Parts: sequence; structure tokens; C-alpha cells
Amino acid sequence: MAGKAQSRTDLWVGFMAAANVAQMAEIGVFKGQFAATMLKECPSISRYYMIDPWQHLQDWNKPANKDNEVFEAYLAETKARTDFAAAKRVILRGRTLDVIDEIPDGSLDFAYVDGDHTLRGIVIDLMRVYPKVRIGGWIGGDDFGANIWQHGRKFEPSLVFPFALYFAEAVGARIYALPNSQFLFQKPSRQNPAFIDLTGRYSDTSLRSQFLPEKAPR
Repeated sequence: MAGKAQSRTDLWVGFMAAANVAQMAEIGVFKGQFAATMLKECPSISRYYMIDPWQHLQDWNKPANKDNEVFEAYLAETKARTDFAAAKRVILRGRTLDVIDEIPDGSLDFAYVDGDHTLRGIVIDLMRVYPKVRIGGWIGGDDFGANIWQHGRKFEPSLVFPFALYFAEAVGARIYALPNSQFLFQKPSRQNPAFIDLTGRYSDTSLRSQFLPEKAPR
């Protein structure tokens, strides 16, 4: 399935169908394109939690951190895109720490993490969404990039990789590196940690080499 997908949306639409996902959450909704596609193409979905602050954050050093007026427009765009599925969506406006407990523990079949991608952000997102996913449910995400300098040295590094890998190991899960810089792991009923790289891009899972002066972009 992963090898045949032409884009990340194709990949996840196929996954949703195979996993028969009914309840899911997306952390980091932006303009709602991903949510709209999932709600349109995946008839099994009955509840879709949409988590995003949609506001300027003083402590988030990433290029997507726009003015509040821009984020208000993004929220309006998200609502317009997903109005056709208003009965299924639950908009939770706020940072993960502020709104995640609106979701019952153990209720999600799938959580998709596409938040702020800094070390702080991915730690909070994975640790707080994990209890919301049922045993046997799945957690996936975006920007699982082998190079942490996604936006250059001017901005905080993106540490979805390798933190998601380390997190999966800590909870005893098998984690998959997928095409289009995606990752996926299943919440295990027993410890069985492993890293399955389906892309061949992640031979070095350490951080030391990426922080060497000659490797960090200017």
C-alpha cells in the first residue's frame, strides 16, 4: 500500500480504509486540506477531532507562525472546507495541552500528528495523544524527515525524527518509516519494539552528526 501511494493523502486514505478508522484526531490542521480529504474519501470516519490553536504563538520559532489575522482566515477556510461533514467534525481550538482532554481516553482508532514539529512540540503531542488511542489503534504523522534542519538554522530544528522513533521504542511499538516523510506505529498490547524503514533514508538514527558545525545549514 505505502509503495503505491503517489502522495501522503493517497497513503493515508488507503490506510484509513484498510484499518476501518472510525474515530480519529488530527493535531495541526492548518487550512484543513488534509481533514477535508480524509472526511470526503473515508466513509468509515464517524468522528474527526481537529486540534489547532489557529493563533500566533510567541514561543514557536517556525516559518508557519503567522499573525492572528492570518490564522483567523485559516480557521475560516478550514470550516468552509469541512462544512459538508459538520456532523462528524469536532473543532478543538487551542494547543494540545489545553484541549486534548476533550477526547476520551482509549477512544481513538487513529491520531495524525502534524503539529509544530519542534522537540517541545512533538514530545507534548505524542505523550498527550497516546492515552487517547485505544490498544491496537494507530499513531501516524508528517515531517518525519531524516534532516532535522527542515527550515534552516534560523528556525528551531524539526525533531519528529528521531523523537517519534525513540518514543515508539519506549512504549514497545514497531514503528514504520513511510514514503513522503510519514511515520506510523500501532499502540501495542505487548512490548515488541522495532524500526522498519520502508524508504532506505534513515540509516543514521543519532543526532550527533547533524549538530556538527559543518552539517548545520547557514
